[in-house]
Amino acid sequence: MTKPAILTVDDDPMVSAAISRDLRRRYGDDYLVVKATSGAQALAALTKLALRNQPIALIATDQRMPGMTGIELLERAREQAPTAKYLLLTAYADTDVAIKAINDIGLDYYLLKPWDPPEDQLFPVVDDLLGDWQAANPEHTSDVRVVGNRWSDRAHEIKTFLARNHVPYRWYDVERDAEGQRLRDLADASDNDLPLVLVPEGDTLRAPSTIDLASALGLRTRAEQPLYDVCIVGGGPAGLAAAVYAASEGLSTVIVEREAPGGQAGLSAAIENYLGFPRGLTGSDLAARAVAQASRFGAEMVLARSVVGLESRGPVHAVLLEESGEIEARAVIVATGVSYRSLDVDGLGDFTGRGVYYGATASEASQCQGDEVYIVGAANSAGQAALNLARYAKRVVLLVRGETLLTSMSRYLVDKISAAPNIEIRCRTEVIGCGGDGHLESLSLIERSAGRVEEVQASWLFVFAGASPRTDWLGDSLVRDGKGFVVTGPELVAMDRWPLPRPPYALETSRPGVFAAGDVRLDSMKRVASAVGEGAMSVYLVHRYLATI
Repeated sequence: MTKPAILTVDDDPMVSAAISRDLRRRYGDDYLVVKATSGAQALAALTKLALRNQPIALIATDQRMPGMTGIELLERAREQAPTAKYLLLTAYADTDVAIKAINDIGLDYYLLKPWDPPEDQLFPVVDDLLGDWQAANPEHTSDVRVVGNRWSDRAHEIKTFLARNHVPYRWYDVERDAEGQRLRDLADASDNDLPLVLVPEGDTLRAPSTIDLASALGLRTRAEQPLYDVCIVGGGPAGLAAAVYAASEGLSTVIVEREAPGGQAGLSAAIENYLGFPRGLTGSDLAARAVAQASRFGAEMVLARSVVGLESRGPVHAVLLEESGEIEARAVIVATGVSYRSLDVDGLGDFTGRGVYYGATASEASQCQGDEVYIVGAANSAGQAALNLARYAKRVVLLVRGETLLTSMSRYLVDKISAAPNIEIRCRTEVIGCGGDGHLESLSLIERSAGRVEEVQASWLFVFAGASPRTDWLGDSLVRDGKGFVVTGPELVAMDRWPLPRPPYALETSRPGVFAAGDVRLDSMKRVASAVGEGAMSVYLVHRYLATI
C-alpha cells in the first residue's frame, strides 16, 4: 500500500526543518513527510501527490507566510486533498482568525508555536488527527463485504451494525453492481440467503443475525466473569462515561449494549457544542474514543445482546439476556437512553428499513447521492442530519410540525440550515400517508394552517421525532412514569415508593443498588454533556452504595 502523506508548510527554513524532523521521527515509518516553504510550493507538492494517487492525511501549515496565508492555502488545498486533516500553526495573536477558520474552511485544530517539547505539545494533537483520518479512510484490503438488495430492511440492519461498530465494509447491490451479482452467483445464494456477509477469514454468512455477525467478527457477545461490581445496561454517552469512571477506579465493570456503542448520540453527524471540541466531532467518533478509554481501564463490553429483565438475589442483581444467559453484579446502572418515536402513519411501518429510517448513519447519507430526501424533526439531531444529508442529496426537505425551528433547535444550526442552498424548511407540515411497492416511493404531506394535502415522490424519509425511553424490558421491576422514564432519588420518597429507612441516592431507582443515568431517567436534561455527567456521578453513588452492603 502507498504511504499516506503528511505535508508541512512554513516559510522559515529552520522552523520547516524542525517540524519535518519531529514528524518524520515519530511518523516516518507509516507516513511520507513532505515539506514546503511557501503556499505555492505546497500546492505544487499536492499536485504531485495527487498525480501519484497518494492519499494526503494531514496538512500542517504556518499561518503567517508571505504571498499566501496558511488559511488561504488550506482553503485552496481542499480541492486536491478533500479528506486531509488541517492543522494551523499560529501565534497567540492569531487565535481569533484560527477559530473563525474552524467554521469557514473546516480547520480541524490550531496549535500555538512553539510546540516544544513535541512529545507533550505536538504529538498528542497529531496522533488524534491521524487516528481520525485513518478511521475515516481505512485500507480496503480486508474489508467485510455485504451483498444484498438496496431496499432490504435486513441489509440495512447489518450495514448499520457494522458502521456503528466501526467495522469497515463494502456494499454490493445485487440489482445495480455486477460484482454483487457475481458474488451472489458464486455463493449460489437465493433471495432468502440475502444479505450475504463475506468475512475475510471465515465462512460466508447468509442473512445472519447481529449476534451471529458479531461472533464471526470476533466481537465479544458474552461476559467473562461470573460476578461484577457493576453492570451497565446501555452503551450511550451515560453508560460509556460510567464505564470509564468505574473501571478507572478499580471496579470490575461490564457494559451490555444491544446495538453499538454511542446510543442515539452515536448517530449524530456532528456534535458541535460538546465542551473541549471546538471543531465538533461526530457521535461515532465520540463513541469510539469512549470505548477505547473504557477498554484501556479494563471495562468489558458485551455487544449484540438485548436485556430482557432484572432480578434481585439478595445483595446481587441479575441482568437477564435474551435467549439465554445472565450477568450478575453487585450494582447496576440503567443507561439505555431513548429511541426516536415511530410516526403514527398507516402503512409507514411496512417501509422501515426500506426507505424509512429512524436516525441516520454515514452509510445512509452516502447512498442518497443525487436523490431527494425528507426529514421529520425539529431538534438538533434533525438539523445535524439535514446538513450531513445535504452533502450528498440533490435536495433535503425538513418537515417541521411547529411554527419555527428556533423554539427547538440551537441557533447555530438554524443559521447553517437557512444558508444551505439545497435545504428547504417546511413548517406546520406533517406526514399523513405513504405509498410504495416493496419500498417507500411516495409521501402524503399536509400543511396544517391551510389544510392543503400534497403528494410527493420520495424514496428516503428519515425520522428524528420524539423520544421514547428504552425501558420496556424493566416491566414492574422499577418505578417508571407514565411515559416509561425511570423515577429516581427524592421523587421516590414523595411517591412513597422507597423501601429503606435511609433516603435514596440522587440517581438511585426504587430498587436499592440499581441506578439510572442519562436520557432514560425522568427529568434528565437530554444532552450529551449532561448524560456524561450523570454517568460519572452514578459511579460515585455506586461506591457509596457498595460501602453499605
